[in-house]
Amino acid sequence: MSRYAVPDVAPQHPHCTEIVIRRSRFFAQCAHTPDPAAARAFVEQIRRRHADATHNCWAYAAGAPGDTAQIGSSDDGEPHGTAGRPMLQIVLHSGVGELCVVVSRWFGGVKLGTGGLVRAYQDSVRENLASLPLRQQVPECSLQLTLGYAHLEALRRMLPTFEARLENEEYLADASLQLRLPQEHVAAFTVALAGISNGAAQCSVLEQDSTT
Repeated sequence: MSRYAVPDVAPQHPHCTEIVIRRSRFFAQCAHTPDPAAARAFVEQIRRRHADATHNCWAYAAGAPGDTAQIGSSDDGEPHGTAGRPMLQIVLHSGVGELCVVVSRWFGGVKLGTGGLVRAYQDSVRENLASLPLRQQVPECSLQLTLGYAHLEALRRMLPTFEARLENEEYLADASLQLRLPQEHVAAFTVALAGISNGAAQCSVLEQDSTT
């Protein structure tokens, strides 16, 4: 899996933005939530913090950008389909993964109508994501290698090319090494490894990031 953008914001200190529409206040908060449990915990945190809000609507996508395997949303008492799902649409098309957005609304006394609510919640999420600090998520993989000592120096020289780092080394009859590298490089790395060892090196996957 290729690297992708995630929020560079912890749930304890979410990214906050606010808009006011016809006296209703829409306060959006977003954070990095790598799995559904983290997203639900963030929602509960905001609900407790803003228990006085008329509604605390939310949407999350816990996987890579656009991945619908781990998503959720809620209207939290707003008319059905006017908050959670419209917010989720913006989240899924944002190009950002592993995020949860909660929009707390304080009703200002003027009804917005269903169409107005959809636009308000989507605009609230859009504005928040427009200034959201981001970092790259790099799904990684651990490999176990066994190769002859004659090929060890060539292996060490090629590690930077594949952003690989040594995690463990053991030297017996052959060299036994454990590496960590981005998943996107694994296929090319195994081809290069076969090339420097004339096909003699052994390579197996030990662990992959759970985002795959």
